[in-house]
Amino acid sequence: MEYVKNDRNVTYTPLRIEVLQPGTLVAAVVAVCVAQMALAIPAVLNGLFQQDLGPSSAQLTWISDSFLVPVCILELTFGVLGDLFGRKRLLVGGALVLAAGMAIGALTPVAALPAGTRLEVLWAGQIIAGLGAAAIFPTSLAMIAAGTYSASARARSVSIWAAALSAGNCASPLLGGLAARFRFGSDPLAGWKWAFIVVLVLALISAVISARAARDSSSPEGRSLDWAGQATVAVALFALLYAFVQGPTSGWRSLPILSGLIISVIFLVLFILVERRSEAPLLRLDFFYNRNFAAASVVTVIGMFAFLGTAYSTSIRLSAIQGFSPLKTATAFVFLNGVALVQLPVTIRLLERYSPKWPLCTGLVLMAGGALWLSAIPATDMSLAPVIAPFILVGSGFALALSALTAVAVNTAPNHLAGMASGSTNMLRDFGFTLGPAIIGAVALSQAAAGIRQKLAASPTLHDAYVAFLSSPAHVPAAQRAAVEGAVRAVTSGPLGANAVPATVTTPAGQVVPFNPVQRVAFNALSHSYSLGFLLCGAAALLAALVTVVAFRAGADEDLPDLEELLDA
Repeated sequence: MEYVKNDRNVTYTPLRIEVLQPGTLVAAVVAVCVAQMALAIPAVLNGLFQQDLGPSSAQLTWISDSFLVPVCILELTFGVLGDLFGRKRLLVGGALVLAAGMAIGALTPVAALPAGTRLEVLWAGQIIAGLGAAAIFPTSLAMIAAGTYSASARARSVSIWAAALSAGNCASPLLGGLAARFRFGSDPLAGWKWAFIVVLVLALISAVISARAARDSSSPEGRSLDWAGQATVAVALFALLYAFVQGPTSGWRSLPILSGLIISVIFLVLFILVERRSEAPLLRLDFFYNRNFAAASVVTVIGMFAFLGTAYSTSIRLSAIQGFSPLKTATAFVFLNGVALVQLPVTIRLLERYSPKWPLCTGLVLMAGGALWLSAIPATDMSLAPVIAPFILVGSGFALALSALTAVAVNTAPNHLAGMASGSTNMLRDFGFTLGPAIIGAVALSQAAAGIRQKLAASPTLHDAYVAFLSSPAHVPAAQRAAVEGAVRAVTSGPLGANAVPATVTTPAGQVVPFNPVQRVAFNALSHSYSLGFLLCGAAALLAALVTVVAFRAGADEDLPDLEELLDA
Protein backbone atom coordinates (compact mmCIF):
# COMPACT_ATOMS: atom_id res chain seq x y z
CA MET A 1 0.00 0.00 0.00
CA GLU A 2 1.28 3.51 -0.82
CA TYR A 3 0.98 6.37 1.65
CA VAL A 4 1.48 10.10 1.88
CA LYS A 5 2.48 11.62 5.20
CA ASN A 6 0.13 14.01 6.93
CA ASP A 7 2.46 16.19 9.06
CA ARG A 8 -0.33 17.70 11.13
CA ASN A 9 -1.43 14.35 12.56
CA VAL A 10 1.86 12.44 12.18
CA THR A 11 -0.01 9.65 10.41
CA TYR A 12 -0.27 8.35 6.84
CA THR A 13 -3.14 8.57 4.41
CA PRO A 14 -3.46 5.72 1.90
CA LEU A 15 -3.20 6.59 -1.78
CA ARG A 16 -4.60 3.24 -2.88
CA ILE A 17 -7.51 1.76 -0.92
CA GLU A 18 -7.49 -1.97 -0.13
CA VAL A 19 -11.04 -3.03 0.64
CA LEU A 20 -11.62 -6.10 2.79
CA GLN A 21 -12.27 -9.09 0.54
CA PRO A 22 -14.60 -11.98 1.49
CA GLY A 23 -11.75 -14.50 1.32
CA THR A 24 -9.67 -12.45 3.76
CA LEU A 25 -12.59 -12.14 6.16
CA VAL A 26 -13.21 -15.90 6.03
CA ALA A 27 -9.52 -16.68 6.62
CA ALA A 28 -9.36 -14.24 9.55
CA VAL A 29 -12.46 -15.52 11.32
CA VAL A 30 -11.51 -19.18 10.85
CA ALA A 31 -8.03 -18.49 12.23
CA VAL A 32 -9.24 -16.61 15.29
CA CYS A 33 -11.90 -19.26 15.95
CA VAL A 34 -9.28 -22.04 15.94
CA ALA A 35 -6.86 -20.01 18.09
CA GLN A 36 -9.59 -19.37 20.66
CA MET A 37 -10.49 -23.06 20.64
CA ALA A 38 -6.91 -23.88 21.54
CA LEU A 39 -6.96 -21.27 24.30
CA ALA A 40 -10.25 -22.46 25.78
CA ILE A 41 -10.00 -26.23 25.42
CA PRO A 42 -8.07 -26.92 28.67
CA ALA A 43 -10.98 -25.47 30.66
CA VAL A 44 -13.29 -28.41 29.98
CA LEU A 45 -10.45 -30.91 30.54
CA ASN A 46 -9.36 -29.81 34.03
CA GLY A 47 -11.03 -32.82 35.62
CA LEU A 48 -9.23 -35.23 33.27
CA PHE A 49 -5.91 -33.45 33.79
CA GLN A 50 -6.40 -33.88 37.53
CA GLN A 51 -7.06 -37.61 37.15
CA ASP A 52 -4.37 -38.37 34.58
CA LEU A 53 -1.49 -36.10 35.59
CA GLY A 54 -2.20 -35.47 39.28
CA PRO A 55 -1.05 -31.83 39.23
CA SER A 56 -1.03 -29.49 42.18
CA SER A 57 -3.38 -26.51 42.09
CA ALA A 58 -0.66 -24.21 40.72
CA GLN A 59 0.45 -26.81 38.14
CA LEU A 60 -3.14 -27.19 36.94
CA THR A 61 -3.43 -23.42 36.51
CA TRP A 62 -0.18 -23.35 34.52
CA ILE A 63 -1.64 -25.74 31.91
CA SER A 64 -3.89 -22.89 30.78
CA ASP A 65 -1.52 -20.04 31.61
CA SER A 66 1.47 -21.53 29.80
CA PHE A 67 -0.60 -20.91 26.64
CA LEU A 68 -1.84 -17.48 27.70
CA VAL A 69 1.47 -15.99 28.85
CA PRO A 70 3.21 -16.02 25.42
CA VAL A 71 -0.01 -14.83 23.83
CA CYS A 72 -0.19 -11.86 26.16
CA ILE A 73 3.52 -11.02 25.97
CA LEU A 74 4.01 -11.23 22.19
CA GLU A 75 0.81 -9.86 20.62
CA LEU A 76 2.18 -6.32 20.33
CA THR A 77 5.30 -7.64 18.61
CA PHE A 78 3.35 -9.76 16.13
CA GLY A 79 1.22 -6.71 15.36
CA VAL A 80 4.42 -4.89 14.32
CA LEU A 81 5.74 -7.88 12.36
CA GLY A 82 2.51 -8.08 10.39
CA ASP A 83 2.68 -4.39 9.56
CA LEU A 84 6.30 -4.72 8.42
CA PHE A 85 6.45 -8.03 6.58
CA GLY A 86 2.88 -8.88 5.63
CA ARG A 87 -0.03 -10.24 7.63
CA LYS A 88 -0.90 -13.25 5.48
CA ARG A 89 2.33 -15.10 6.23
CA LEU A 90 1.80 -14.52 9.95
CA LEU A 91 -1.73 -15.90 9.72
CA VAL A 92 -0.47 -19.03 7.96
CA GLY A 93 2.65 -19.40 10.11
CA GLY A 94 0.72 -18.84 13.33
CA ALA A 95 -1.68 -21.66 12.47
CA LEU A 96 1.21 -24.02 11.70
CA VAL A 97 3.00 -23.21 14.97
CA LEU A 98 -0.29 -23.67 16.83
CA ALA A 99 -0.66 -27.10 15.22
CA ALA A 100 2.90 -28.03 16.27
CA GLY A 101 2.15 -27.09 19.88
CA MET A 102 -1.02 -29.16 19.88
CA ALA A 103 0.95 -32.10 18.49
CA ILE A 104 3.47 -31.88 21.34
CA GLY A 105 0.63 -31.74 23.87
CA ALA A 106 -0.95 -34.82 22.33
CA LEU A 107 2.40 -36.62 22.60
CA THR A 108 2.60 -36.11 26.37
CA PRO A 109 4.20 -39.33 27.71
CA VAL A 110 2.16 -42.12 29.26
CA ALA A 111 1.58 -42.61 32.96
CA ALA A 112 4.65 -44.83 33.35
CA LEU A 113 6.86 -41.72 33.44
CA PRO A 114 7.00 -39.27 36.39
CA ALA A 115 4.12 -36.81 36.56
CA GLY A 116 6.56 -33.88 36.57
CA THR A 117 8.06 -34.95 33.24
CA ARG A 118 4.64 -35.40 31.69
CA LEU A 119 3.52 -31.96 32.84
CA GLU A 120 6.69 -30.37 31.45
CA VAL A 121 5.98 -31.82 28.01
CA LEU A 122 2.38 -30.61 28.13
CA TRP A 123 3.50 -27.13 29.25
CA ALA A 124 6.05 -27.00 26.42
CA GLY A 125 3.35 -27.82 23.89
CA GLN A 126 1.07 -25.17 25.36
CA ILE A 127 3.84 -22.55 25.18
CA ILE A 128 4.50 -23.31 21.51
CA ALA A 129 0.78 -23.30 20.71
CA GLY A 130 0.53 -19.96 22.52
CA LEU A 131 3.23 -18.54 20.24
CA GLY A 132 1.10 -19.45 17.24
CA ALA A 133 -2.01 -17.94 18.76
CA ALA A 134 -0.06 -14.78 19.61
CA ALA A 135 0.49 -14.31 15.88
CA ILE A 136 -3.09 -15.12 14.92
CA PHE A 137 -5.07 -12.89 17.30
CA PRO A 138 -3.65 -9.46 16.35
CA THR A 139 -3.03 -10.38 12.71
CA SER A 140 -6.58 -11.55 12.04
CA LEU A 141 -8.03 -8.37 13.54
CA ALA A 142 -5.51 -6.11 11.76
CA MET A 143 -6.42 -7.63 8.37
CA ILE A 144 -10.06 -6.74 9.03
CA ALA A 145 -9.33 -3.26 10.36
CA ALA A 146 -6.97 -2.42 7.49
CA GLY A 147 -9.68 -3.19 4.92
CA THR A 148 -12.58 -1.26 6.47
CA TYR A 149 -12.87 2.52 6.24
CA SER A 150 -16.25 3.43 7.70
CA ALA A 151 -17.68 3.04 11.18
CA SER A 152 -20.56 0.88 9.93
CA ALA A 153 -18.35 -1.43 7.87
CA ARG A 154 -15.91 -1.82 10.71
CA ALA A 155 -18.73 -2.49 13.19
CA ARG A 156 -19.99 -5.36 11.02
CA SER A 157 -16.54 -6.87 10.48
CA VAL A 158 -15.44 -6.52 14.09
CA SER A 159 -18.70 -8.07 15.31
CA ILE A 160 -18.17 -11.04 12.99
CA TRP A 161 -14.57 -11.39 14.24
CA ALA A 162 -15.73 -11.25 17.87
CA ALA A 163 -18.49 -13.79 17.15
CA ALA A 164 -15.87 -16.12 15.63
CA LEU A 165 -13.84 -15.81 18.82
CA SER A 166 -16.95 -16.68 20.85
CA ALA A 167 -17.62 -19.57 18.48
CA GLY A 168 -14.19 -20.93 19.34
CA ASN A 169 -15.07 -20.63 23.02
CA CYS A 170 -18.29 -22.51 22.33
CA ALA A 171 -16.94 -25.25 20.08
CA SER A 172 -13.81 -26.16 22.02
CA PRO A 173 -15.52 -27.62 25.11
CA LEU A 174 -18.01 -29.51 22.95
CA LEU A 175 -15.31 -31.00 20.73
CA GLY A 176 -13.12 -31.65 23.75
CA GLY A 177 -15.93 -33.36 25.60
CA LEU A 178 -16.76 -35.58 22.65
CA ALA A 179 -13.16 -36.45 21.86
CA ALA A 180 -12.28 -37.23 25.46
CA ARG A 181 -14.85 -40.04 25.53
CA PHE A 182 -12.51 -42.22 23.47
CA ARG A 183 -9.53 -44.08 24.88
CA PHE A 184 -6.10 -42.93 23.76
CA GLY A 185 -4.01 -46.05 23.32
CA SER A 186 -3.65 -48.16 26.44
CA ASP A 187 -4.03 -45.27 28.88
CA PRO A 188 -7.66 -45.07 30.06
CA LEU A 189 -7.23 -41.55 31.46
CA ALA A 190 -5.53 -39.95 28.44
CA GLY A 191 -8.63 -39.42 26.29
CA TRP A 192 -8.07 -35.65 26.63
CA LYS A 193 -5.29 -35.98 24.01
CA TRP A 194 -7.92 -36.48 21.29
CA ALA A 195 -9.13 -32.94 21.95
CA PHE A 196 -5.64 -31.63 21.18
CA ILE A 197 -5.58 -33.66 17.98
CA VAL A 198 -8.90 -32.14 16.89
CA VAL A 199 -7.48 -28.63 17.31
CA LEU A 200 -4.29 -29.69 15.49
CA VAL A 201 -6.29 -30.77 12.44
CA LEU A 202 -8.39 -27.60 12.48
CA ALA A 203 -5.24 -25.46 12.73
CA LEU A 204 -3.84 -27.15 9.61
CA ILE A 205 -7.13 -26.52 7.79
CA SER A 206 -6.97 -22.87 8.87
CA ALA A 207 -3.44 -22.57 7.47
CA VAL A 208 -4.61 -23.92 4.10
CA ILE A 209 -7.60 -21.54 3.99
CA SER A 210 -5.39 -18.56 4.83
CA ALA A 211 -2.79 -19.52 2.23
CA ARG A 212 -5.40 -19.85 -0.53
CA ALA A 213 -8.07 -17.27 0.32
CA ALA A 214 -6.49 -14.38 2.26
CA ARG A 215 -5.15 -11.27 0.52
CA ASP A 216 -1.92 -10.01 2.01
CA SER A 217 -1.68 -6.54 3.54
CA SER A 218 0.99 -4.53 5.31
CA SER A 219 1.77 -0.97 6.36
CA PRO A 220 5.50 -0.68 7.05
CA GLU A 221 5.65 3.13 6.92
CA GLY A 222 6.61 4.54 10.30
CA ARG A 223 7.02 1.06 11.81
CA SER A 224 10.13 -0.84 12.91
CA LEU A 225 11.08 -3.49 15.43
CA ASP A 226 11.26 -2.01 18.93
CA TRP A 227 13.44 -4.51 20.75
CA ALA A 228 13.78 -2.45 23.93
CA GLY A 229 10.02 -2.01 24.16
CA GLN A 230 9.38 -5.71 23.59
CA ALA A 231 11.96 -6.78 26.16
CA THR A 232 10.69 -4.47 28.90
CA VAL A 233 6.98 -5.23 28.42
CA ALA A 234 7.70 -8.97 28.23
CA VAL A 235 9.59 -8.98 31.52
CA ALA A 236 6.94 -6.81 33.20
CA LEU A 237 4.03 -9.00 32.12
CA PHE A 238 5.76 -12.32 32.83
CA ALA A 239 6.89 -11.26 36.29
CA LEU A 240 3.40 -10.05 37.18
CA LEU A 241 1.65 -13.18 35.89
CA TYR A 242 4.18 -15.48 37.58
CA ALA A 243 3.57 -13.76 40.90
CA PHE A 244 -0.21 -14.14 40.64
CA VAL A 245 -0.11 -17.80 39.57
CA GLN A 246 2.53 -18.96 42.04
CA GLY A 247 1.42 -16.76 44.93
CA PRO A 248 -0.92 -19.31 46.58
CA THR A 249 1.74 -22.05 46.40
CA SER A 250 4.89 -20.13 47.29
CA GLY A 251 3.20 -17.68 49.69
CA TRP A 252 2.40 -14.06 48.94
CA ARG A 253 5.18 -12.83 51.25
CA SER A 254 7.83 -15.18 49.87
CA LEU A 255 10.89 -13.71 48.17
CA PRO A 256 10.09 -15.01 44.64
CA ILE A 257 6.59 -13.55 44.68
CA LEU A 258 7.58 -10.18 46.13
CA SER A 259 10.48 -10.04 43.67
CA GLY A 260 8.12 -10.76 40.80
CA LEU A 261 5.78 -7.94 41.79
CA ILE A 262 8.66 -5.47 42.22
CA ILE A 263 10.26 -6.48 38.90
CA SER A 264 6.93 -6.06 37.09
CA VAL A 265 6.57 -2.49 38.38
CA ILE A 266 10.17 -1.56 37.52
CA PHE A 267 9.97 -2.91 33.98
CA LEU A 268 6.56 -1.37 33.35
CA VAL A 269 8.08 2.02 34.18
CA LEU A 270 11.03 1.24 31.92
CA PHE A 271 8.64 0.28 29.11
CA ILE A 272 6.88 3.63 29.38
CA LEU A 273 10.20 5.50 29.34
CA VAL A 274 11.44 3.51 26.35
CA GLU A 275 8.24 4.06 24.37
CA ARG A 276 8.26 7.80 25.06
CA ARG A 277 11.72 8.07 23.50
CA SER A 278 11.30 5.63 20.60
CA GLU A 279 10.89 6.97 17.07
CA ALA A 280 8.92 3.84 16.13
CA PRO A 281 7.40 2.59 19.39
CA LEU A 282 5.87 -0.80 19.94
CA LEU A 283 2.82 1.02 21.35
CA ARG A 284 2.16 4.69 20.74
CA LEU A 285 1.44 6.15 24.15
CA ASP A 286 -0.44 9.05 22.58
CA PHE A 287 -3.26 6.57 21.90
CA PHE A 288 -4.00 6.92 25.61
CA TYR A 289 -4.54 10.66 25.22
CA ASN A 290 -7.79 9.61 23.57
CA ARG A 291 -10.19 9.37 26.50
CA ASN A 292 -12.21 6.50 25.08
CA PHE A 293 -9.14 4.45 24.19
CA ALA A 294 -7.72 4.91 27.68
CA ALA A 295 -11.05 4.01 29.29
CA ALA A 296 -11.46 1.03 26.95
CA SER A 297 -8.01 -0.24 27.96
CA VAL A 298 -8.94 -0.26 31.65
CA VAL A 299 -12.37 -1.74 30.99
CA THR A 300 -10.90 -4.44 28.72
CA VAL A 301 -8.60 -5.78 31.43
CA ILE A 302 -11.28 -5.69 34.16
CA GLY A 303 -14.11 -6.97 31.96
CA MET A 304 -12.13 -9.83 30.42
CA PHE A 305 -10.87 -10.77 33.89
CA ALA A 306 -14.51 -10.99 34.95
CA PHE A 307 -15.48 -13.16 31.97
CA LEU A 308 -12.65 -15.68 32.02
CA GLY A 309 -12.69 -15.75 35.81
CA THR A 310 -16.33 -16.79 35.51
CA ALA A 311 -15.54 -19.36 32.82
CA TYR A 312 -12.63 -20.74 34.87
CA SER A 313 -14.75 -20.99 38.02
CA THR A 314 -17.42 -22.74 35.96
CA SER A 315 -14.91 -25.24 34.60
CA ILE A 316 -13.47 -26.05 38.03
CA ARG A 317 -16.92 -26.29 39.59
CA LEU A 318 -18.40 -28.62 36.96
CA SER A 319 -15.40 -30.85 36.26
CA ALA A 320 -12.98 -30.87 39.19
CA ILE A 321 -15.48 -30.28 42.03
CA GLN A 322 -18.76 -31.85 40.89
CA GLY A 323 -17.03 -34.48 38.76
CA PHE A 324 -19.13 -33.98 35.62
CA SER A 325 -17.91 -35.70 32.47
CA PRO A 326 -16.20 -33.54 29.81
CA LEU A 327 -19.27 -33.83 27.58
CA LYS A 328 -21.66 -32.72 30.31
CA THR A 329 -19.34 -29.83 31.17
CA ALA A 330 -19.19 -28.94 27.47
CA THR A 331 -22.98 -28.75 27.33
CA ALA A 332 -22.90 -25.99 29.93
CA PHE A 333 -20.26 -24.07 27.97
CA VAL A 334 -22.47 -24.13 24.89
CA PHE A 335 -24.94 -21.92 26.75
CA LEU A 336 -22.10 -19.71 28.02
CA ASN A 337 -20.55 -19.08 24.59
CA GLY A 338 -23.08 -20.06 21.94
CA VAL A 339 -25.38 -17.09 22.56
CA ALA A 340 -22.87 -14.80 20.80
CA LEU A 341 -23.66 -16.46 17.47
CA VAL A 342 -27.40 -16.20 17.97
CA GLN A 343 -27.31 -12.52 18.85
CA LEU A 344 -24.76 -11.53 16.16
CA PRO A 345 -27.31 -9.57 14.06
CA VAL A 346 -28.40 -7.67 17.17
CA THR A 347 -24.80 -6.90 18.12
CA ILE A 348 -24.06 -5.54 14.63
CA ARG A 349 -27.20 -3.39 14.64
CA LEU A 350 -26.42 -1.93 18.07
CA LEU A 351 -22.87 -1.01 17.11
CA GLU A 352 -24.04 0.54 13.83
CA ARG A 353 -26.77 2.64 15.43
CA TYR A 354 -25.34 3.60 18.81
CA SER A 355 -22.09 4.66 20.40
CA PRO A 356 -20.08 1.63 21.63
CA LYS A 357 -20.52 3.00 25.16
CA TRP A 358 -24.07 1.70 25.49
CA PRO A 359 -23.64 -1.88 24.18
CA LEU A 360 -20.48 -2.08 26.30
CA CYS A 361 -22.22 -0.96 29.48
CA THR A 362 -25.18 -3.27 28.81
CA GLY A 363 -22.86 -6.21 28.22
CA LEU A 364 -20.93 -5.65 31.42
CA VAL A 365 -24.11 -5.38 33.49
CA LEU A 366 -25.37 -8.65 31.98
CA MET A 367 -22.05 -10.33 32.81
CA ALA A 368 -22.25 -9.04 36.38
CA GLY A 369 -25.80 -10.27 36.80
CA GLY A 370 -24.94 -13.74 35.56
CA ALA A 371 -21.82 -14.07 37.74
CA LEU A 372 -23.62 -12.88 40.88
CA TRP A 373 -26.45 -15.31 40.13
CA LEU A 374 -23.95 -18.17 39.84
CA SER A 375 -22.42 -17.24 43.20
CA ALA A 376 -25.76 -18.01 44.87
CA ILE A 377 -26.05 -21.55 43.41
CA PRO A 378 -24.26 -24.10 45.63
CA ALA A 379 -22.19 -26.92 44.13
CA THR A 380 -24.31 -29.39 46.08
CA ASP A 381 -26.94 -28.89 43.36
CA MET A 382 -25.69 -31.49 40.88
CA SER A 383 -27.99 -30.46 38.02
CA LEU A 384 -27.08 -28.25 35.06
CA ALA A 385 -30.54 -26.67 34.94
CA PRO A 386 -29.97 -23.93 37.58
CA VAL A 387 -26.84 -22.59 35.85
CA ILE A 388 -28.16 -22.34 32.28
CA ALA A 389 -29.91 -18.96 32.64
CA PRO A 390 -26.95 -17.20 34.32
CA PHE A 391 -24.61 -18.71 31.70
CA ILE A 392 -26.73 -17.17 28.96
CA LEU A 393 -26.56 -13.77 30.68
CA VAL A 394 -22.76 -13.93 30.97
CA GLY A 395 -22.33 -15.12 27.38
CA SER A 396 -24.65 -12.47 25.95
CA GLY A 397 -22.89 -9.76 27.93
CA PHE A 398 -19.46 -10.96 26.83
CA ALA A 399 -20.45 -10.85 23.15
CA LEU A 400 -21.66 -7.26 23.44
CA ALA A 401 -18.70 -6.09 25.53
CA LEU A 402 -16.03 -7.72 23.38
CA SER A 403 -17.40 -6.32 20.12
CA ALA A 404 -17.78 -2.82 21.57
CA LEU A 405 -14.30 -2.77 23.13
CA THR A 406 -12.66 -4.02 19.94
CA ALA A 407 -14.50 -1.42 17.87
CA VAL A 408 -13.33 1.40 20.15
CA ALA A 409 -9.70 0.24 20.00
CA VAL A 410 -9.43 -0.17 16.22
CA ASN A 411 -11.43 2.98 15.50
CA THR A 412 -8.98 5.07 17.51
CA ALA A 413 -5.97 4.37 15.30
CA PRO A 414 -5.46 5.26 11.63
CA ASN A 415 -5.49 2.32 9.25
CA HIS A 416 -1.73 2.20 8.78
CA LEU A 417 -1.45 1.48 12.52
CA ALA A 418 -4.02 -1.32 12.43
CA GLY A 419 -1.41 -3.82 13.61
CA MET A 420 -0.52 -1.71 16.63
CA ALA A 421 -4.15 -1.07 17.55
CA SER A 422 -5.15 -4.71 17.15
CA GLY A 423 -2.04 -5.87 19.02
CA SER A 424 -2.79 -3.55 21.95
CA THR A 425 -6.46 -4.51 22.28
CA ASN A 426 -5.66 -8.22 21.98
CA MET A 427 -2.85 -7.91 24.53
CA LEU A 428 -5.11 -6.14 27.02
CA ARG A 429 -7.91 -8.66 26.44
CA ASP A 430 -5.62 -11.64 26.92
CA PHE A 431 -3.92 -10.02 29.91
CA GLY A 432 -7.37 -9.86 31.52
CA PHE A 433 -7.99 -13.44 30.40
CA THR A 434 -4.73 -14.54 32.05
CA LEU A 435 -5.46 -12.73 35.29
CA GLY A 436 -8.91 -14.36 35.55
CA PRO A 437 -7.84 -17.94 36.29
CA ALA A 438 -4.73 -16.80 38.17
CA ILE A 439 -6.45 -14.46 40.63
CA ILE A 440 -9.69 -16.40 41.03
CA GLY A 441 -7.76 -19.64 41.41
CA ALA A 442 -5.45 -18.05 43.98
CA VAL A 443 -8.29 -16.63 46.04
CA ALA A 444 -10.57 -19.66 45.81
CA LEU A 445 -7.93 -22.30 46.51
CA SER A 446 -6.43 -20.30 49.37
CA GLN A 447 -9.87 -19.95 50.93
CA ALA A 448 -10.64 -23.65 50.42
CA ALA A 449 -7.33 -24.73 51.96
CA ALA A 450 -7.96 -22.48 54.96
CA GLY A 451 -11.45 -23.94 55.35
CA ILE A 452 -10.09 -27.49 55.37
CA ARG A 453 -7.48 -26.60 57.98
CA GLN A 454 -10.15 -25.03 60.17
CA LYS A 455 -12.32 -28.16 59.99
CA LEU A 456 -9.37 -30.40 60.89
CA ALA A 457 -8.45 -28.17 63.81
CA ALA A 458 -12.03 -28.02 65.09
CA SER A 459 -12.73 -31.77 64.97
CA PRO A 460 -10.34 -34.15 66.80
CA THR A 461 -12.18 -37.12 65.28
CA LEU A 462 -11.66 -35.82 61.76
CA HIS A 463 -8.05 -34.96 62.50
CA ASP A 464 -7.31 -38.45 63.82
CA ALA A 465 -8.94 -40.03 60.79
CA TYR A 466 -6.86 -37.79 58.52
CA VAL A 467 -3.62 -38.75 60.28
CA ALA A 468 -4.54 -42.42 59.96
CA PHE A 469 -5.21 -41.95 56.24
CA LEU A 470 -1.78 -40.34 55.74
CA SER A 471 -0.10 -43.35 57.34
CA SER A 472 -2.26 -45.92 55.54
CA PRO A 473 0.27 -46.87 52.80
CA ALA A 474 2.37 -48.59 55.46
CA HIS A 475 -0.55 -50.82 56.47
CA VAL A 476 -1.85 -52.10 53.11
CA PRO A 477 -0.66 -55.08 51.05
CA ALA A 478 2.29 -54.41 48.75
CA ALA A 479 0.11 -54.78 45.64
CA GLN A 480 -2.08 -51.86 46.77
CA ARG A 481 0.66 -49.64 48.23
CA ALA A 482 1.41 -47.64 45.08
CA ALA A 483 -2.24 -46.76 44.54
CA VAL A 484 -2.72 -45.72 48.18
CA GLU A 485 0.47 -43.65 48.12
CA GLY A 486 -0.83 -41.90 45.00
CA ALA A 487 -4.10 -41.15 46.78
CA VAL A 488 -2.24 -39.68 49.76
CA ARG A 489 -0.14 -37.49 47.47
CA ALA A 490 -3.29 -36.24 45.75
CA VAL A 491 -5.04 -35.40 49.03
CA THR A 492 -2.01 -33.52 50.34
CA SER A 493 -1.50 -31.63 47.04
CA GLY A 494 -4.35 -29.22 47.76
CA PRO A 495 -8.13 -28.87 47.94
CA LEU A 496 -8.77 -30.11 44.39
CA GLY A 497 -6.73 -33.25 44.98
CA ALA A 498 -8.44 -33.81 48.32
CA ASN A 499 -11.81 -33.63 46.60
CA ALA A 500 -10.75 -35.96 43.76
CA VAL A 501 -9.95 -38.93 46.03
CA PRO A 502 -13.20 -40.72 47.03
CA ALA A 503 -14.46 -40.81 50.59
CA THR A 504 -15.10 -44.57 50.33
CA VAL A 505 -13.74 -47.47 48.27
CA THR A 506 -14.99 -50.94 47.51
CA THR A 507 -12.78 -53.84 48.56
CA PRO A 508 -12.23 -56.91 46.32
CA ALA A 509 -14.78 -58.66 48.54
CA GLY A 510 -17.40 -56.04 47.64
CA GLN A 511 -17.40 -54.26 50.99
CA VAL A 512 -17.59 -50.45 51.02
CA VAL A 513 -15.08 -49.01 53.49
CA PRO A 514 -14.08 -45.44 54.46
CA PHE A 515 -11.03 -44.11 52.63
CA ASN A 516 -10.48 -40.33 52.32
CA PRO A 517 -11.88 -38.65 55.46
CA VAL A 518 -11.59 -35.08 54.11
CA GLN A 519 -13.29 -35.54 50.73
CA ARG A 520 -16.61 -34.08 51.83
CA VAL A 521 -14.88 -31.31 53.74
CA ALA A 522 -12.89 -30.42 50.62
CA PHE A 523 -16.03 -30.48 48.47
CA ASN A 524 -17.87 -28.06 50.74
CA ALA A 525 -14.82 -25.79 51.07
CA LEU A 526 -14.39 -25.64 47.29
CA SER A 527 -18.10 -24.99 46.77
CA HIS A 528 -17.93 -21.98 49.10
CA SER A 529 -14.62 -20.65 47.78
CA TYR A 530 -15.59 -20.78 44.09
CA SER A 531 -18.89 -19.12 44.92
CA LEU A 532 -16.68 -16.34 46.25
CA GLY A 533 -14.86 -16.44 42.91
CA PHE A 534 -18.11 -15.84 41.03
CA LEU A 535 -18.86 -12.99 43.43
CA LEU A 536 -15.51 -11.34 42.70
CA CYS A 537 -16.11 -11.67 38.95
CA GLY A 538 -19.53 -10.05 39.27
CA ALA A 539 -18.05 -7.19 41.28
CA ALA A 540 -15.32 -6.71 38.65
CA ALA A 541 -17.90 -6.54 35.85
CA LEU A 542 -19.90 -3.94 37.80
CA LEU A 543 -16.73 -1.90 38.33
CA ALA A 544 -16.01 -2.03 34.59
CA ALA A 545 -19.59 -0.88 33.86
CA LEU A 546 -19.13 2.03 36.26
CA VAL A 547 -15.90 3.07 34.54
CA THR A 548 -17.72 2.90 31.21
CA VAL A 549 -20.52 5.18 32.37
CA VAL A 550 -18.18 7.72 33.95
CA ALA A 551 -15.23 7.76 31.55
CA PHE A 552 -16.61 7.06 28.06
CA ARG A 553 -17.80 9.87 25.83
CA ALA A 554 -20.62 8.78 23.54
CA GLY A 555 -19.86 9.32 19.86
CA ALA A 556 -16.25 10.35 20.37
CA ASP A 557 -14.80 7.59 18.22
CA GLU A 558 -17.22 7.69 15.36
CA ASP A 559 -15.13 10.01 13.18
CA LEU A 560 -13.75 7.43 10.78
CA PRO A 561 -13.90 8.76 7.23
CA ASP A 562 -16.19 7.01 4.82
CA LEU A 563 -14.54 5.05 2.02
CA GLU A 564 -16.00 7.46 -0.52
CA GLU A 565 -14.29 10.38 1.24
CA LEU A 566 -10.93 8.63 1.05
CA LEU A 567 -11.40 7.82 -2.62
CA ASP A 568 -12.28 11.45 -3.37
CA ALA A 569 -9.33 12.81 -1.38
